[in-house]
Amino acid sequence: MCTCITFKNNGFYFGRNLDLERSFGEQAVILPRRCPIRLQNQTLREHPAVIGTAHVADGTPLFAEAMNEHGLCAAGLYFPQNAVYRPPKRGKTNVAAFELIAWVLCRFETAAEAQTALQNVNITDRPFRPDMPATALHWMIADSERCLTVEQTEDGLHVYENKFGVLTNNPPFPFQCENMRTHMALSPYAPENRFAPALSLTPYGQGMGAVGLPGDASPPSRFVRAAFLKYNSVCAKDEAANVTQVFHILDSVSMCKGSVITPQGGLDHTVYASCISTSTNTFYYKTYDNSQITAIRLKEAAKNGKTLLTFPFETKQQIRFEN
Repeated sequence: MCTCITFKNNGFYFGRNLDLERSFGEQAVILPRRCPIRLQNQTLREHPAVIGTAHVADGTPLFAEAMNEHGLCAAGLYFPQNAVYRPPKRGKTNVAAFELIAWVLCRFETAAEAQTALQNVNITDRPFRPDMPATALHWMIADSERCLTVEQTEDGLHVYENKFGVLTNNPPFPFQCENMRTHMALSPYAPENRFAPALSLTPYGQGMGAVGLPGDASPPSRFVRAAFLKYNSVCAKDEAANVTQVFHILDSVSMCKGSVITPQGGLDHTVYASCISTSTNTFYYKTYDNSQITAIRLKEAAKNGKTLLTFPFETKQQIRFEN
């Protein structure tokens, strides 16, 4: 389970929580412009530089979320029971699920360009390796102008305009949009007495305008809560304030170990949270065991390199002692 958000406030930010039972070998990765990347049907020897989170297998970055140097961002989120992949089809652009993020970020500069190309895409069921089968996913693709949700279900590939700038997991995106209408009365302001004007009813505490805001860890509840906090968020316009605010929103939908137990007895938790600034080409993250924010910049020297750069996540808690 995961949550992904966009955030605009004198800059564009792309953030996500990755919620799993355990680490999947994630690390921060920079894919320079001239570092070849192998896709299903071609090897790209030159492409935009990319920075994000990936598991590197056989020298190939399998991105969980990332941004290219043009400010186009993408993330894959777990989508079990609904994701349907197909065998390769003639006449279609066949893209394996594990490479969709790289395919988008290494070929396009804007979400609009990606949307046009996706109309002819068939997401295939090809595994990366026999021991690494395809994972059921859907995707959020965004830049400062557009946000899209991409889902391939039983009835085909869908590219939805995502006006909320939020994505979680099941059910499919149309349900999440419809479900938001249930919560349209929520407000950050103190509520008025609409129950019975003849009764002298007043709030007995702050925050009662949002009574009914879901607090559980289910995907629809996280979708509503993240959207409510995002759209009612107030912070300064500098990068430090914006990055801090993105992490506050993601914290509101994070999972602590023991709060979500899988049918197999696993403990789902927020393995890491990340925030990408497209203005400064900076990747920020924190992990479950280390709440300090760590930053990695996509510098010009790194953009022009020829080899993959990896930065293992800092997972040991960093505590600043005053005395």
